[in-house]
Amino acid sequence: MAYTEKEARALFAQHAKYPLGFFPTPLHRLDRVSEELGIDLYMKRDDFTGRNLFGGNKIRKLEYLIGEALAEHAEYVFTYGATESNHAMQTAVACRKAGLKPVLYLTALVPVDESDVRSNLLLDQVLGAEVHIVPMHEGETEDDADERGAQLAAARQKELEAQGHHCYDIPMGGANRVGSVGFAEGFVELTEQMQALVKHADYIYHATGTAGTMAGLAAGRKLTGSDTKIISVNVSEKDDSYLNKAANLANEVLDFLGVAQDLRVDAASDVAREGNFYQPGYEKPGKESTEAIKYLAQTEGLFIDPVYSGKAFAALLAHVKSGKIPQGSTVVFWHTGGATALFAEQEIVGDLSTKLIYEK
Repeated sequence: MAYTEKEARALFAQHAKYPLGFFPTPLHRLDRVSEELGIDLYMKRDDFTGRNLFGGNKIRKLEYLIGEALAEHAEYVFTYGATESNHAMQTAVACRKAGLKPVLYLTALVPVDESDVRSNLLLDQVLGAEVHIVPMHEGETEDDADERGAQLAAARQKELEAQGHHCYDIPMGGANRVGSVGFAEGFVELTEQMQALVKHADYIYHATGTAGTMAGLAAGRKLTGSDTKIISVNVSEKDDSYLNKAANLANEVLDFLGVAQDLRVDAASDVAREGNFYQPGYEKPGKESTEAIKYLAQTEGLFIDPVYSGKAFAALLAHVKSGKIPQGSTVVFWHTGGATALFAEQEIVGDLSTKLIYEK
């Protein structure tokens, strides 16, 4: 049996949580895009989540993760990502707020120019995080480099533990049952906001990388008995096992919350991914995402990023055009943040600039 929003809130309240964000995040209608596309489109502004201008969706997860780290009396917090990782930067922010010491192991998918450090990597340094760059060796895959980074981090943790410093480990993207609870709660928050508007979301579109946000939303949907379709848009190449990964993590979230066993997320029916918009690869912008970024900026004055939300919005636009989203549908686009990537290396930003007009 599904839980009411009030009952769901009581489940979340049982777990340690450290306040980091400003909730609920805004939800507002995109009037011009709605009129042009023939749908009722809303944007959930998790880019406004954090304690500063560079917030994002990971703050929801980090409230629970940092809550657990503090409950375990940790001193250092370790996490992982690419050099321009939104999650790593937001973890560093959360640590500084909570009085913890952030340690980041970042894979250099795009080579770092130390004479021109940009975007999230620059913010990591401003925050005083202990930053370890893990270069891509010849013949290595991204997974190979990530695994090597995890091994190096484990050695560093062992060193610190031997000195009497307790370490807390957060997986890439905060994608575990503790972190993903934050997005089960986020789904309940959105449900409450839509009810206040006397609206019902037919679809939610969002970008997905490590499946933590995807799993949390799926858990929240199952928890409340919602029939909203969640379309998770991959930002890197994934095979169909990704659906099983997301469903398994969603069920771990439900177990963590103590939800009855009759409420389970099924990979075949409860999670859906769109895998055709990540090309040419992670942190590599494509034509469709570039056009989606420009379109939203030039119709609503809103910025999304080339790594995550640009690809998700490109999928939404294509699905409206193809009829996968029927005319008149109510759609929520979950803005997960990350606009700092617009100021990253050229390989990440892509072809967003236009010709300037030089006056004589």
